[in-house]
Amino acid sequence: MTELDADLDHIFPSAVLPPFWAKLVVGLVSLLCFARSYDGDFVFDDSEAIVNNKVAGVVGRADLLCALFFLLSFLGYCKAFRESNKEGVHSSTFWVLLSIFLGAVAMLCKEQGITVLGLNAVFDILVIGKFNVLEVIHKVLRKDKPLENFGVLRNGSLLFRMTLLTFGGASMLYIRWKIMGTGPPAFTEVDNPASFADSMLVRAINYNYYYSLNAWLLLCPWWLCFDWSMGCIPLIKSVGDWRVIALAALWLCLIGLICQALCSEDSRKRRILTLGLGFLVIPFLPASNLFFRVGFVVAERVLYLPSAGYCMLLTFGFGALSRYTRKKKLVSAVILGILFINALRCVIRSGEWRNEDQLFRSALSVCPLNAKVHYNIGKNLADRGNQTAAIRYYREAVRLNPKYVHAMNNLGNILKERNELQEAEELLSLAVQIQPDFAAAWMNLGIVQNSLKRFEAAERSYRTAIKHRRKYPDCYYNLGRLYADLNRHVDALNAWRNATVLKPGHSLAWNNMIILLDNTGNLAQAEAVGREALELIPNDHSLMFSLANVLGKSQKYKESEALFLKAIKANPNAASYHGNLAVLYHRWGHLNLAKKHYEISLQLDPTAAGTKENYGLLRRKLGQAQKKEV
Repeated sequence: MTELDADLDHIFPSAVLPPFWAKLVVGLVSLLCFARSYDGDFVFDDSEAIVNNKVAGVVGRADLLCALFFLLSFLGYCKAFRESNKEGVHSSTFWVLLSIFLGAVAMLCKEQGITVLGLNAVFDILVIGKFNVLEVIHKVLRKDKPLENFGVLRNGSLLFRMTLLTFGGASMLYIRWKIMGTGPPAFTEVDNPASFADSMLVRAINYNYYYSLNAWLLLCPWWLCFDWSMGCIPLIKSVGDWRVIALAALWLCLIGLICQALCSEDSRKRRILTLGLGFLVIPFLPASNLFFRVGFVVAERVLYLPSAGYCMLLTFGFGALSRYTRKKKLVSAVILGILFINALRCVIRSGEWRNEDQLFRSALSVCPLNAKVHYNIGKNLADRGNQTAAIRYYREAVRLNPKYVHAMNNLGNILKERNELQEAEELLSLAVQIQPDFAAAWMNLGIVQNSLKRFEAAERSYRTAIKHRRKYPDCYYNLGRLYADLNRHVDALNAWRNATVLKPGHSLAWNNMIILLDNTGNLAQAEAVGREALELIPNDHSLMFSLANVLGKSQKYKESEALFLKAIKANPNAASYHGNLAVLYHRWGHLNLAKKHYEISLQLDPTAAGTKENYGLLRRKLGQAQKKEV
């Protein structure tokens, strides 16, 4: 028996480090990259993770785990081939099955993990089986032998492995279908504009342009953006667009590499190029729009696995260049320069992922036409209280994408808070006209209409929001406020009760119920609701305060005092808490304690007219008591 050339160290000999040290270096670098993910810092960019760094960590780890099990599956398949004899290649069925299992695990992490089975098949036929396409073409053209005489077609062991791979892939797809169903996800035109183009030619040209952009990101990963949708890449609508040059350059390079991989007389070159192209192309196929529409234009995360093929081709290219040139030091310097630049880019990009503002603003230089970039910057500014700047970015997002309903909704909310109600109503009305099932916009429109005293329209808007989102506690809360303004007390209580049923921790709804029942003289019912609320939200000081007021009116002074003090301990700077506790002491006859808390309340809020009046009454009462004593 002879040793079979299935070891990757023979296919890709290391030009600098011995195989063991090369593997050790790669392992340590990989471990470092994965360790950095635990505080949300990644050396990879991920377009799905636009919420916060914790999400970036979760999504990025899913892609990394897919890549890990993908590579383990491939290495397991390589392990199946260790020796051969005159009868052909002997393989281990155990390792083939283990490889299929690892491929299934990779697919569970990310769908593209299933493509490892295709890579294994290509590796088996072209690298292990040493299938020579050039030889086949020559024999077919000369009609030397019929095709069935070729060794690959007569190799029972190969056919058995291909059957296992096919059955494994079909089983994975079936399980995926049973779990997630057959319907594809619903995407909109802004997610992937090319896939919605009417002309097949326009779709084909733009798809190929997207491929060239992905290839460029592998070559020069300087243009990195967390999101490439919403007009980031304008469509190519004619062959006169200069960007068509990128398509031609991409396919010239690919065709040249494929010809060398399939038709070169050098068997070693064929194996290296085949494996490199397999890693480059096959994992990318699910993102290519060839089999189904995808929900993105460009996503750096889908290049994790193709980057392995790119590194193989680059290594082989530099190795070939160093053999045919005398300037080996220059070639080495170029390689080191590329490694340094890419490492520097990784460090810079990781720094941008540490901070949302930096991440979003870094996208402006790459995709200034992307409405989502402006939207995210605006949202970040609004969350930090900078409404003026947020309005500017939201307006730009709406200008770039006049159908961007989420930007309209957020802009309308800010304008509502700034009392610019007319423009807020126009924006929110347009948002629900564009997307009639946008429940949040319907609710916000109702709030604006309520502020404009257009109560019937506000009620219709709230009802429409609830129609599109049945479980919407905030909308029930706002509907209850509307009914309270209209003195429809029973309807208000029912709406707030619905809010608390859907969301038992809805403190505002509980509070409003207690206050409404208190104001309408239903003290027993108010007390029951307050106690129920505190059982569900025991540490809410506003509920303690409301229930303490009810207990005080019911002359349950001791229990009321305990709740007031507990509320003050939780929120010591609330002037109303001290003022109402002073009123309780005033009624109770503890005048000195009442005086103390009146004074604390007035220190916190000197403009409180009711507290001033009560304090004045108390002082007169204390003065009269002193005169009587004298």
